[in-house]
Amino acid sequence: MGSVHATITLKNVKDMGYAKDGYIKESDIRSVTVSALVDTGAMTLCISEDVRQELGLGIEGIRPIRVANGERVNSQITEPVEIIWKDRYTTCRPIVIPGAEFTLLGLIPLEDMDLTVNPVSRELAGIHGNEWLSMVV
Repeated sequence: MGSVHATITLKNVKDMGYAKDGYIKESDIRSVTVSALVDTGAMTLCISEDVRQELGLGIEGIRPIRVANGERVNSQITEPVEIIWKDRYTTCRPIVIPGAEFTLLGLIPLEDMDLTVNPVSRELAGIHGNEWLSMVV
């Protein structure tokens, strides 16, 4: 099928809360727009140390993970980010992959935004069409 990339914006959730409460201006929310490799074999959002620093994300813990080559590495779990793709968004705690040079958009955030990979067009698409319907339980 080949690689699928998506342009996503990541925002520091803590900054968003500070802006909502009036402690900082909306324009001071740290964010970054990246071209992420869509990886349905990855569990969640995986970022580089550079992206973590640019967003000002603190470390909340360490988790052992298995990377694509089968190696087990200890990775940092950060404070939450909001992931935005077009009109869809979700929040998650990214994993910082040691030595990573790019961002991976994994299965959990994809599913939460009701997205799938269209293998023909090699683009993200809404699982239930282009209109995003959020389910409330």
